[in-house]
Amino acid sequence: MDWFTAPDYWTSRLVFQRALAGVYLVAFLTAALQFRALLGERGMLPIPRFVARTPFRRAPSLFQLHYSDRFFAGCAWTGCAVSAALLAGLDSRLPLGAAMALWLVPWVLYLSIVNVGQTWYGFGWESLLLEVGFLAVFLGNDEVAPPFLVLFLLRWILFRVEFGAGLIKMRGDACWRKLTCLDHHHETQPMPGPLSWFFHHLPRPLHRVEVAASHFTQLVVPFLLFAPQPIAAAAASLMIVTQLWLVLSGNFSWLNWITIVLALSALPFPTDARPTPGTPLWYEVVVLAATALLVTLSYHPVRNMISRRQIMNRSFDPLHLVNTYGAFGSVSRIRYEVVVEGTADDVPREDSDWREYEFKGKPGDPRHWPRQFAPYHLRLDWMMWFAALSPAYAGSWFGALVERLLENDRATLKLLRRSPFPPDAPPRYLRARLFRYRYTSWRELRETGACWERTYVREYLPPTRLTGEVQRS
Repeated sequence: MDWFTAPDYWTSRLVFQRALAGVYLVAFLTAALQFRALLGERGMLPIPRFVARTPFRRAPSLFQLHYSDRFFAGCAWTGCAVSAALLAGLDSRLPLGAAMALWLVPWVLYLSIVNVGQTWYGFGWESLLLEVGFLAVFLGNDEVAPPFLVLFLLRWILFRVEFGAGLIKMRGDACWRKLTCLDHHHETQPMPGPLSWFFHHLPRPLHRVEVAASHFTQLVVPFLLFAPQPIAAAAASLMIVTQLWLVLSGNFSWLNWITIVLALSALPFPTDARPTPGTPLWYEVVVLAATALLVTLSYHPVRNMISRRQIMNRSFDPLHLVNTYGAFGSVSRIRYEVVVEGTADDVPREDSDWREYEFKGKPGDPRHWPRQFAPYHLRLDWMMWFAALSPAYAGSWFGALVERLLENDRATLKLLRRSPFPPDAPPRYLRARLFRYRYTSWRELRETGACWERTYVREYLPPTRLTGEVQRS
């Protein structure tokens, strides 16, 4: 079938596959380095407890069949190894069927992690990586030209990511329609980056231009992805530019990077012209079957997009094959942060020696300038942002975090930038307080060296010790 292949996209496929393997590598590395404290046998939300109450059909996962911390670590590090092999191009040295099987391995492993990840893996980019990773299985290698249908479906994902995000903004917070959301967003976003302070202090007219450009890129440009070249390439290039702008302005895990990876698949390269080898019949049948399945499953995301009650970041099947996306339908005007403190005093008082725990990414010490972590994902730091919005977001895990800190749990302390207590002398009491944070002005920054100014709001958690006894100071 001559129409089956897209011979102008050999290099596009190669770039896409290597970039996607890089995202997989970061995702598995994040899992390997953080799972014990979050999901392990002594984690805040233990996987064994989750699989005991959740049937396989609702959350298919290798860990439904067996779980131990060693087994999880083996799966995560295997994912790292396979991702690194794909990044190095091992799939291009294998027969077509073996290459497809190799791409299936990280998808199965990461699906197994996401489906038992609970709150820690409830972010839209987890499903996005799985949806894109499933399609990558069918892209083939150097034995066949890139299949047109798979390239089309990759653009379909990119369309839904961008257009869905644009719709959720227009239907959500009024500040998006008034072009004023970026007056607040750079200050109140979940995890600011090293340049976020400067983005916040850009002139307000430029913020209006940023929002207008975002609306154009998300609500108009996505339709051009299905236009003939070079229009589709121009649309994808504009999306790449806007995503790089977001990379500079904050830490959004690998969301921006995987969106860029998707856009790369729409860019043809002039040197791609080469003889088109024959396509095996079995491969054509497999690709056609996968396409029919994904088109059928697209019904729910499309219905969601056109609905006035559009929801963000939801999977409609347990395999995360076709999902809905979106972010920041509403923007906070005020930034709150939960500050966790401990004391070694036998009786906790207001004037006790309270020492603050420092997190790696979330704001804490007003003088500590934010760092760049994305595409690496600091899961605890992100959830602390949600906890500050409402204690309800932290109800399932915050108590366990407090308990682990009172124990000086080694795995939990590795998630932090610094603990104020030595390993052999844990705190006797822990408390949490809610503060309002705002960026300092240029003058305040010069005078104090602090990028944040914070004001105490209220008690978040009264002094607590391991026995469960709670005392109010």
